[in-house]
Amino acid sequence: MEGISLIVLFSNMLFLKPTNIDLYKTLLFPVGMAHGLLFVAYVVLATMFKMEDNWSWKKYFQVCIASVIPFGTFYVEKKIL
Repeated sequence: MEGISLIVLFSNMLFLKPTNIDLYKTLLFPVGMAHGLLFVAYVVLATMFKMEDNWSWKKYFQVCIASVIPFGTFYVEKKIL
């Protein structure tokens, strides 16, 4: 969900902003807020899984660093998890 919200946020800014339609301003706050909340939830859930499932520190840091890199969450889901 966090990765998909990033795609929606980028799409809003890349495709709607250049058209000078005020729709992108209307969508910016709710989409940005949703992405921010999903980002925080992603890191919190990664921390919970690290504690409960005894993830190694390497795996935990890979998952957390991937949350900062654009589209890194898709890589983590496919290759690491």
